[in-house]
Amino acid sequence: MIKLLAFTALITITLIAATGNRQKSENPLSPGTDTAIKLGTHTVTVEYSAPSARGRRVEGGLIPYGQWYRLGADEATTLTTDADIKIGGLLVPKGVHTLFLLATKTSWKLIVNNQKGQWGLDYDPKQDLGRIDMKLTKLPAPVEKFKMTLTSSGAKAGTLAIEWGTTRAEAPIVIE
Repeated sequence: MIKLLAFTALITITLIAATGNRQKSENPLSPGTDTAIKLGTHTVTVEYSAPSARGRRVEGGLIPYGQWYRLGADEATTLTTDADIKIGGLLVPKGVHTLFLLATKTSWKLIVNNQKGQWGLDYDPKQDLGRIDMKLTKLPAPVEKFKMTLTSSGAKAGTLAIEWGTTRAEAPIVIE
């Protein structure tokens, strides 16, 4: 009995992602992953599931134009910050938020939402904190697996980037 309890606890701990705010996916086609940066003494973490294109069209397909997209797969993508930050000029208070995307052929907007703990297909626009224009770059070769990265560009600044298909979208992050 003790071995069974220990095994169950180990599995549960393994499935909890970096912050404990989102469970990692057991879906091998869209594995759970995370990215994090330090801004000063503070940490910003994004947790998401990373689907692959597998021959499907990404822009205007998996990422639909003109409607929101859940930024990955499975549970909603979370952003956790232990300090107030600004993403592309939008003040994001410390805590847990979910991220979505609104894309067109010519622009992508990152949606920061105050819902948390929901499945990725559950989106309530009334809970939006705000929307941020992202800088788009055409990639020289397609990216097969959805990827989000946080990179530092100084002690108190960084970048949130999304790459998939032939698009890279990014927004600056600064500590407040």
